[in-house]
Amino acid sequence: MQHPVHRVPTEPAILRFLEVCASFYPDDAVSASIGQQRQWYDALCAHFDRPLPDGMTTEDDLVEGRIPVRRYRPAKVTTATVLFYIHGGGFVVGSLDSHHAICAELAAHAGAELVSVDYRLAPENVWPAPHGDCFAVLQHLLADKRRIVLVGDSAGGNLSAGLAVRARDQGLDGIAGLALIYPALGGDLISGSYAEMANAPGLTTSDVAYYRAVLQAPADDPVAHPLRASSLAGLPPAFVSVAHFDPLRDDGRAFAAGLAQAGGEVWFREEPQMVHAWLRARHMSEGARAGFAALCAAVARFAASP
Repeated sequence: MQHPVHRVPTEPAILRFLEVCASFYPDDAVSASIGQQRQWYDALCAHFDRPLPDGMTTEDDLVEGRIPVRRYRPAKVTTATVLFYIHGGGFVVGSLDSHHAICAELAAHAGAELVSVDYRLAPENVWPAPHGDCFAVLQHLLADKRRIVLVGDSAGGNLSAGLAVRARDQGLDGIAGLALIYPALGGDLISGSYAEMANAPGLTTSDVAYYRAVLQAPADDPVAHPLRASSLAGLPPAFVSVAHFDPLRDDGRAFAAGLAQAGGEVWFREEPQMVHAWLRARHMSEGARAGFAALCAAVARFAASP
């Protein structure tokens, strides 16, 4: 049996990024208590937080009186389309604060209002609670008859893709685009990048298995695992970005290929020097900066008024 190779990027800035991350969030973090994982993650996110773009305003609110959301309005709004951002964190960590600056910068680049959601986390709330919260917010936004662009990273990419599948199956209109950043989409955990990048820095295949076990989603549910969908036809135009040094890499590759084979519009990028969670490195790494610029361009195109 061939053992997986420990592979790492060579870009100096992304290696420094990994060192900083490890100083806040240890490689074996998933072996700690849930409370400790969240404490470490919150500290990591706070370290990488940045001032909001000039003129950006935010407002916290509740959808259905129970689901916390944060609304971002840039100084210059050029489209009526709303961005709906769903954060990553393995369904276990993350909050309205964890991706605060990322959301603000994305909204400013797209000239669009953005709503982020603080969905319920596992293990206190297993499947389908996180998806249910996000779907309720999506329905709330669509009720205003405004076009929506779904954006999500990692676990948030999973939830965003699952929302697109469910909305298609239920005949809901109004989703103008789908942007997924290193998404977890339900790959087999034993082949492709799950084997090749099993010990990748920042996220390992065993970490992915841990998060799946905590979430307790049915293995055959195409909303929980969008790669299990019988067809990817009829989904919104999509942008899919993966990191080369990431066990989740081939989930994004396979999803993008499935969209293309089904006749959908899809933009695909594989960041050759990036690792999982590279969004946080967008101001210190040239590779991450280029990847974020591509994400912003795709979201702005989806959000542009027809």
